Order: sequence, then C-alpha cells, then structure tokens
Amino acid sequence: MAVMACLNGGRSREEHPAVPQTPAELAADAAAARSAGAFAVHVHPRDSRGAQSLDARVCDVAVAAIRAGAPRMPIGLSTAETIDPDPFARAAAISRWRTPPEFVSVNVGELGWAGIVRAALHAGIGFEAGLASRSEAEEFARGPFAHRALRALVEVEGGVQEARAVAELIPLGVPQLWHGYGPGTWDIVAAGVAVGHDVRVGLEDVLELPDGRTATGNAELVSTALGLNDSAS
Repeated sequence: MAVMACLNGGRSREEHPAVPQTPAELAADAAAARSAGAFAVHVHPRDSRGAQSLDARVCDVAVAAIRAGAPRMPIGLSTAETIDPDPFARAAAISRWRTPPEFVSVNVGELGWAGIVRAALHAGIGFEAGLASRSEAEEFARGPFAHRALRALVEVEGGVQEARAVAELIPLGVPQLWHGYGPGTWDIVAAGVAVGHDVRVGLEDVLELPDGRTATGNAELVSTALGLNDSAS
C-alpha cells in the first residue's frame, strides 16, 4: 500500500490557507509530502490569476519546479473538464507540453475521455483512469485502454459499498488506487488500505483528519493515511 498526495485541486486559500498554488509552493509541498511518505503527487497547475490551467506555459513551469524540488518523484496532472470543458482543447494542450509529467488523470465519465488518453499515450505520458461509478468502470473495462492504464482510480462519492462495487468491475491486473471526497474520504481510504490497495489523500480531497480536526496541510494528511496501514497490519 502506498499513498499519492493530491496537493491542491480546485481548492482556494479561503478553504484552507495551506493550499499550494504557485510553482514554488507546489514544489515545496511536494517535497514535504514525499518526506511524509507519498510516492507521487497529483496537482492542478495554476496561472498567474490562480485559475487552473492546461496551458504549456503554466504546466511546464509547475512540473519543472516540482521536479527540481522533489527529484525523481512521479508527477501527475489533472485533465478534468472543470479546467477546460472542451475535450479537444484538453487533448491538444497535452501535445504542447515540453516538460511533461509522468502521468495524467483522465475521468472516464467525461465526454471525449478516450481522445485525451490517446493524446497522452502519443506524447509518451502514462494515464490513470478515474472511475466514479459502476457504469464508468464497465465502460473502461470493455474499452481498448484498460491494460494500458497505470492504475484505475476508485473515486466514488457513494461510500464504501459503492467503492467495492466499482472495484469489482476493474479488470484483473490493473492496479487500483482508492480515494474519496470530503467527509467520506477516510472511510474509503481505510477500506482501500484494508484490502491492500494504494490510496490518495490531500487538500484536494479532504481538509480534515479522521478525528475531525483541520489538517495542517498535505504532509499531515499523507502521514495520517500511512498510519492507517500501520494500524491494519
């Protein structure tokens, strides 16, 4: 079991003052998350106004900064439609990156997801498939990319039973990583840890620790998730 840190997502500083936004902040937070035990980071680069962006001028600088601050740590970028609703534009953006990440996350429930996967693979970038429902897991399983994915993300909002139902539909041999959102995050993370899957935590997904206290930041969330593995073993 290993922990990926999701550093920022679409979170604002009003939601939590430790949300990293600039390249320097992302680099420092990635280094802290790695020191806490994270094996990789998932980030949403921001432009000078603080808006999420897939533009090469934004993404290349962010990836380069993280790579300098946390050498050899795998970096993943989001391709979510909340960044740009046009799937063709998102696919085209990937082809323009000159400092590419190791992987991107692609949400199977979003229009045009297969084209974004193709663009990533053509650019030599790995992908992880986001599965938020059983229907998305079925679509992923019967498609041509299942066994080319680095991992399948079990990222449901319906609780542990729904996570287990989605996980059962993922083809054998495809690594799984479980994560949740908001108050249900820790239940899903604990369930994933219990069956030996990798998990994801970070300020993108959750702001609180299992006991309800606000986390100081991503490093504390990572170390808390790793502590669940110690408790389960």
